[in-house]
Amino acid sequence: MFPTKLSLLFFFATSIALYGQTDSLFLWPNKVPGETKPKSAPVPTTLEDGSIRVVEVTNPFLAVFEPKASDKNGKAVVVCPGGGYVRLAVHKEGYAIADWLTKLGYTVFVLHYRVPDKRDGALQDLQRSLKLIRQNAALYGIDAKRIGAMGFSAGAHVVARAGMTSTTQRYPTQDDSDEQSGTPDRMIIIYPGYLSGGPNRSLTPELQATGETVDTFIFQTMDDASAPSALALATALQNAKANVELHMLPKGGHGYGMYPGNIAAETWPKLLEVWLKEHL
Repeated sequence: MFPTKLSLLFFFATSIALYGQTDSLFLWPNKVPGETKPKSAPVPTTLEDGSIRVVEVTNPFLAVFEPKASDKNGKAVVVCPGGGYVRLAVHKEGYAIADWLTKLGYTVFVLHYRVPDKRDGALQDLQRSLKLIRQNAALYGIDAKRIGAMGFSAGAHVVARAGMTSTTQRYPTQDDSDEQSGTPDRMIIIYPGYLSGGPNRSLTPELQATGETVDTFIFQTMDDASAPSALALATALQNAKANVELHMLPKGGHGYGMYPGNIAAETWPKLLEVWLKEHL
C-alpha cells in the first residue's frame, strides 16, 4: 500500500513538533550518485505497533536537531538508524536519540540514508554528511574535529565502514564541501550487524582495524543473534591497539533503542553519556 499525503505530513510534523527538529540538510545538490530513481519524499510505513519507519529514500538528507544555546557543548553526532538496509527506524533509532543527545548539549544530525538495499549508497551518504557538516561547522556552532558517528544495527555497519575502510571518497566531487574529511572523529556502535563476516566469525575483511582507528564505543547483548559482530569488532580493535570500549549484557535482544522496560535500552545511554564526555 502506498502512503497517503496525510501519512507523509504526519511523519514530518512528528519530527518537528515532538522531537524539535530545527533544520533539514539535503546531501546531493544535483543527481544522487548511482541512484536510478528521481528525487522524491521519503516513503513511510506504519507498523502494527503504530510506529512509523521509512521504507524508501531517494533524496538523502540530514534532519538537524540543535540543543538550547545554554546547553550547547560545540560537539556533534551523526545518527544512522538501523533497519537491515531495507528500512530506517528513524523515530526509535533516530529522532528519540536526537532528543536525548540534544538535552546533553550535542548538535545531532539524523541521517536518512538510501534504502532499500543500497549499502554503497548509504556509505556515500554518510561520507557526504560528514563533509557537509564539517564545511558548515561554524553555522551550527560546532567544532569540525569533534563530530562522532553513531549507528544502530545496519546503521552501525554504515558507521564502521566510514571509519574503517579507505578514506577515499566513494562518489564524484560535488562542491567545496568534499575537500573535508568523510571519516568520523569517533564511532558509537550499538547492536551492530554484518561485522563478523571473516574466518571463524572474525571481523569482516573489508574493515581494517589499525592503531589509528578512532576511539570506539560498542554495546550489544549476548542473546542478540548479531552478538558476534560486536565481539569481532572489539577483538580486532584490541589487537590493533586502538582505543575501544565494549559492553555486553546477557539479555536485551536487538532493536530496543531507548525503550523503557528493556535492561539493555536503559543501560547503554548511561554508559555512553560518560564515554562521550571523555572521548568526544
